[in-house]
Amino acid sequence: MLTFLPASLADGEALASLRVAAMRASLERIGRYDPQRARDRFLATFDPARTWQLRHDDTLAGFYVLRPQADYLLLDHLYLAPGYQRQGMGAAVLARVFAEADAARQSVRVGALRGSEANRFYVRHGFVPDGEEEFDLYYRRAPAP
Repeated sequence: MLTFLPASLADGEALASLRVAAMRASLERIGRYDPQRARDRFLATFDPARTWQLRHDDTLAGFYVLRPQADYLLLDHLYLAPGYQRQGMGAAVLARVFAEADAARQSVRVGALRGSEANRFYVRHGFVPDGEEEFDLYYRRAPAP
């Protein structure tokens, strides 16, 4: 059973560790795997008020961070522990995020590391390209009519 729980300040280290594990393969592919850097980048902007844990039978399976911006919602992080990927949990998160965005009549923007399988995941769920940088690709999903 998948449940969504608000994060607390005490969850920061566990979430940072999960992020490192989830990103490892993608970062290694582009020669940028540095676990300390990945931890530090997350912890520097960790905001428990915007972070939701995904729990599967009381085990931390993943998390996401949704940050309201002026004219869209930024899905700043969405990570699943490697053992929980490809089980529909990411789609469950997007359904929840899309419901919130649609109710507010806002688009959702997200970024993914070049070469990451996350790019196909986001396109498959209705996101369209919305920019790029050296290491990241960005996508946007318009609110439902």
